[in-house]
Amino acid sequence: MSNASQQHIISHRAQLIDALDRLNNLPGSDMTLFVEDDNGHITGTLTDGDIRRALLRGLRTDSKVADATYRDFKWIRQGDVDLDLLRQCRQRGITVLPVLDGEGCLVDIINLNTTRTILPVSAILMAGGKGERLRPLTLDTPKPLLEIDGKAIIDYNVEALAACGIKDINVCTRYLSEKIHDHFRQPVGGVMVNCVCETKPLGTIGAASLIDLPSEGSTIVMNSDLLTSLSFEDLYMRHVSESADITVAVIPYQVSVPYAILTTDGSRVTGIEEKPAYSYYANAGIYLITNRLLNNLNKDERIDATDFIQNAIADGHKVVFFPVNGTWIDVGSPVDFSHAREIMRHHRNMSDNNKHAQ
Repeated sequence: MSNASQQHIISHRAQLIDALDRLNNLPGSDMTLFVEDDNGHITGTLTDGDIRRALLRGLRTDSKVADATYRDFKWIRQGDVDLDLLRQCRQRGITVLPVLDGEGCLVDIINLNTTRTILPVSAILMAGGKGERLRPLTLDTPKPLLEIDGKAIIDYNVEALAACGIKDINVCTRYLSEKIHDHFRQPVGGVMVNCVCETKPLGTIGAASLIDLPSEGSTIVMNSDLLTSLSFEDLYMRHVSESADITVAVIPYQVSVPYAILTTDGSRVTGIEEKPAYSYYANAGIYLITNRLLNNLNKDERIDATDFIQNAIADGHKVVFFPVNGTWIDVGSPVDFSHAREIMRHHRNMSDNNKHAQ
């Protein structure tokens, strides 16, 4: 158990005045203590609200913590994450959630301010491209390390994955790989990222063959030069509910034709439509793929994600899509880069204004 978790534990025999002192010294908004009995089992939670209500009932500051403990508390069983429960806790404003082992002892604490969910998946970010359309910016800096609003593009994605409780995060590199490897010598989002370098170009998904993945489960594979507000939790829920082998994140894409379009049958005109618009789903460069498919990739064999998906469909595997609801920017050109900086500047200003309003 970490020192941070230990700070949240208090004996059921302690006095309420001691509990108030402990609560006052907890960091941020994590104002919850977990009450432990003589056998080390967690019997409930205690907040300043619980203590206030207990005092109003007639308890004194030297009364025992056990007399003010809230017993009907929410908790997560170790190794068995309930995503619906995590969502319920977020909606109820619960900020810390205990993880208990089979005997009811505290083994970890989930901070829902920094970890919104816990997805049982790995992640691979593809970061081997040269970023030629962004030259001269990418002559000495790999595109994933270009900074937007003071942060490397790839770090936005690593932090978003880490906030979903994903600890196994891998980055596949090639161009200026040593700079990316140096960048990740320090943890990002509280996670130590594993970097693997391609010895030759392996396409947009072939480098996944270099990662040692578990035999079971699924892995998020995504381009590292994206900025997106995609909900990885919702992506995972769609993947599971559909029993999919591959779930492809997509963005709506509309094509408008500036002319009247005819439908024909031979030489006969069967209809005419003035300036029609056609809607499609475009590949967003983010996938959730079962590990058994990824582990079948041939090592050091070049293959693009589109070919990989086409092969999976041809082999009868289930491929579904999931629309991105929110921000999605492929930072591939100077115009995209400028647009991304404007959006992130806007988000920062909105966040600053909200803080000032509070």
